[in-house]
Amino acid sequence: MAAKDELGRYGEQVAVDYLLAHDLQILDRNWRCPDGEIDVVAREGRTLVAVEVKTRSGRRHGTAFEAVTDAKIARLRMLVARWVAEHRETCDAIRVDVVALERFAGDFAIRHERGVC
Repeated sequence: MAAKDELGRYGEQVAVDYLLAHDLQILDRNWRCPDGEIDVVAREGRTLVAVEVKTRSGRRHGTAFEAVTDAKIARLRMLVARWVAEHRETCDAIRVDVVALERFAGDFAIRHERGVC
């Protein structure tokens, strides 16, 4: 496995652990359909949350949070609607969150932005 992929997988697990510690219930991980992928589908109370996880080992190409474009967020909104239809999940609201992780000296700095759109 390439170092970048390994960092991404590890970062995603760190993000899931963080979400669980903050009382989100994980419903699905790496859900795919022909139009794309949702890294994490979670529930917080009656709100369904599509979570984009971005992990970076430095800021050479910008921050991890900056790597999530408006187009990606729009695609996530469409994908979470497909996920809901496929899983027949009920909720009062849907939101898209970003968990951005940056690794410095072996530790991760975590930025969790709720409702980015």
